[in-house]
Amino acid sequence: SALISPWQLPNDCQEGMACARLAVALLPVTKLGSLLAGFFTQISTLADVQENVMEYLHVLSRPKVIDQEHDVVWTEAYIDSTLADDQGLVLMTTVAMPVFSKQNETRSKGILLGVVGTDVPVKELLKTIPKYKLGIHGYAFAITNNGYILTHPELRPLYEEGKKRRKPNYSSVDLSEVEWEDRDDVLRNAMVNRKTGKFSMEVKKTVDKGKRVLVMTNDYYYTDIKGTPFSLGVALSRGHGKYFFRGNVTIEEGLHDLEHPDVSLADEWSYCNTDLHPEHRHLSQLEAIKLYLKGKEPLLQCDKELIQEVLFDAVVSAPIEAYWTSLALNKSENADKGVEVAFLGTRTGLSRINLFVGAEQLTNQDFLKAGDKENIFNADHFPLWYRRAAEQIPGSFVYSIPFSTGIVNKSNVVTASTSIQLLDERKSPVVAAVGIQMKLEFFQRKFWTASRQCASLDGKCSISCDDETVNCYLIDNNGFILVSEDYTQTGDFFGEVEGAVMNKLLTMGSFKRITLYDYQAMCRANKDSSDGASGLLDPYNAFLAAVKWIMTELVLFLVEFNLCSWWHSDMTAKAQKLKQTLEPCDTEYPAFVSERTIKETSGNIACEDCSNLLISTNYDMVLIKIAVSYRLI
Repeated sequence: SALISPWQLPNDCQEGMACARLAVALLPVTKLGSLLAGFFTQISTLADVQENVMEYLHVLSRPKVIDQEHDVVWTEAYIDSTLADDQGLVLMTTVAMPVFSKQNETRSKGILLGVVGTDVPVKELLKTIPKYKLGIHGYAFAITNNGYILTHPELRPLYEEGKKRRKPNYSSVDLSEVEWEDRDDVLRNAMVNRKTGKFSMEVKKTVDKGKRVLVMTNDYYYTDIKGTPFSLGVALSRGHGKYFFRGNVTIEEGLHDLEHPDVSLADEWSYCNTDLHPEHRHLSQLEAIKLYLKGKEPLLQCDKELIQEVLFDAVVSAPIEAYWTSLALNKSENADKGVEVAFLGTRTGLSRINLFVGAEQLTNQDFLKAGDKENIFNADHFPLWYRRAAEQIPGSFVYSIPFSTGIVNKSNVVTASTSIQLLDERKSPVVAAVGIQMKLEFFQRKFWTASRQCASLDGKCSISCDDETVNCYLIDNNGFILVSEDYTQTGDFFGEVEGAVMNKLLTMGSFKRITLYDYQAMCRANKDSSDGASGLLDPYNAFLAAVKWIMTELVLFLVEFNLCSWWHSDMTAKAQKLKQTLEPCDTEYPAFVSERTIKETSGNIACEDCSNLLISTNYDMVLIKIAVSYRLI
């Protein structure tokens, strides 16, 4: 092609915008590039792509360089590819900006020197938010300007299929998929539009791998983060995080009690910044606090307010250690070593643990260890036993056991915990939670002993669990079986064992059903996949089928005799196998919560040739007695 100059155009096209456009349209690409201060390159092989196409950056960056616009770019959250999935979850975000030259010559020509950037672990951003000020259920989260989650406690980017793997859409989980109670997207839209404000709604937070639910009201506070495309939100559970209790003790008193070996602190909380100086990076948070208080490390930067509260909690909780020691020395109190562990946690992340048996004799060796994320203080949440206890009536205990315990392990454990409040009222702040872990067999034996003692007292227990026609179940506040005459049912959901009885409890109001949604689930899908070798034969099978059809039609035409059945087959055999894969999906499932205001209910359940009398007693746990009477025919 040749360059079409204005003097080569028709006379009536020498002027006017339309003719100018025609001239540009007829220009060869090479000339057009030079005319617009650009460039032209020809790509003949795939190997030329990176070398030649990357030149466009120099052209497109000229306006930015000339105007000295240092645009800062942040990426969405992603998993660090340098770490294997089984090494732990490390979410990262990358920030980058262009590098210009200050010299007039390079500035006038618009030369981009390069780009500088760094990877930032998301957990480092969370360290700037004091977890202890957010309350028991409080948390911070951040989203991008597209509504995708940068960080959120409910974000689950990994799934398990033999080993931990990354979900295909983990980096594009929308805020509406975790805060799904916001049906009108009020919170999401406000944060995407980078507004500042407050929003409240009732939420249903799942715990214990999604099998239990806590219903509460959250107050959300949100604003944009200047200089980034992100917006920050803070969720405070109503009744927690609003009221604070402050105490005051001397450093000497606090240090003395911090030195006790049963004391530990949440290592994922930022009491002191140990990352600023290399010599501090090997320190645990407890070690850093001790050095800071003793004045041995003047370069350490610590949260003075939080440390003062830690010292107060250490002093106030110290007497419980003496109480535990006296129980351990009194062998009659724990002769059969049923209670194995006693533990305490405070609002400042301080923990105390006392073992009543040797460490090697513990039934649950992982409890309260670093790998037991659900039951220790971490950057996202308080321990599970702390959170569940905080939502109960003051002074009451909450119990739990591993699910399906009876099938897996007949020597499992029961965990019981209760919250500690300053005053016996709901508005009083929860300052700590205390609990024990005991052998399941010990707990069940205590229950059967208590039920027999109750039956021996006139009028106390109208129906005895020792009666052969009576089935007794002890279930927790979420409907999971703690005690049953059939040990294999322990840990199962009561509705799977006694469906009709569970429906009756729902009808009478002893339990209520709550519908939950999971928009990050992974579901198994069946896919047909051809055998690898048979796929190679498809062209040959098609050719043979065509030849067979032609011969069949020819014979029919010549002899007018139906030989089709000899030659034609309606079905072609193809080796296939059924393959199951995990794919992202949305699920809906129920959860159940006992209604604590209803203390006792009773009713009749009709069945074939029989009648069931149901008695339900609801205190810290729910005791179900089912008396079966058969009709005489």
